[in-house]
Amino acid sequence: MALVRGLRVPGGRIERICWITGLVLIAAGVFHLAVFAAAGGPWHGPVSWRKPITFGLSFGLTLMTVAWLSAYLPLPARRRGLLLAVFAVDCCVEVAGITLQAWRGVPSHINRETAFDSAVSTVLAIGGGVLVVVLGLMSLAAFRARVASSMRLALRAGFVSLLIGLVSGAAMIARGVVEVNGGDQQRAYEVVGFLKPVHAMGLHGVLVLPALAWLLSFTRWDEARRTRAVVVAVAGYGAATIAALAYSLA
Repeated sequence: MALVRGLRVPGGRIERICWITGLVLIAAGVFHLAVFAAAGGPWHGPVSWRKPITFGLSFGLTLMTVAWLSAYLPLPARRRGLLLAVFAVDCCVEVAGITLQAWRGVPSHINRETAFDSAVSTVLAIGGGVLVVVLGLMSLAAFRARVASSMRLALRAGFVSLLIGLVSGAAMIARGVVEVNGGDQQRAYEVVGFLKPVHAMGLHGVLVLPALAWLLSFTRWDEARRTRAVVVAVAGYGAATIAALAYSLA
């Protein structure tokens, strides 16, 4: 029963809106998985149904995760609500832009082939910058959280992992932009995803690690033992992220 009560959506109206929005984005990802199954086409490459699928699922899950974890952060209610609102809108803009380009059959990121494509790419890049600012502020707050030591460690490591995911994403876009500015648009499409494994690992550490700490809180283990378990999980997740980075660079 305690676990069931723990699944209740915490917070106020903005948190519930974020959870609903996250579910809609996840549903959009699942819908495009069905489209991919029906229409076929390549899974890899700059033009693929993979992008609305993975971005819908990833952004939806991350939005719900951040809304949940925001309750642990020492932020004034008004500031937390503003950050969550901006984050939710940004998630929708990112997924919408990527989905639009998928249906148009053209690449979404670093696409400067037409004025419209360039405008979409610019909006997506600006949205990425907004993500860094909003989640960066939340990450700073995570280091001031006054919660049980196991959850505190999970929050800190999770948000650091999330920032690693964001930085790796920015690095991929930056590399693509260099190629575009050098006049080789096709080469930009080929190299832009060079950090995908570490990008994926980083983004979802913010869910995996705090979720583990939360689940452990329902066990009969004392706090010291729960903290040790989280330490092991953080070390393991960090090692996996480093391995993903090494694989990407290789």
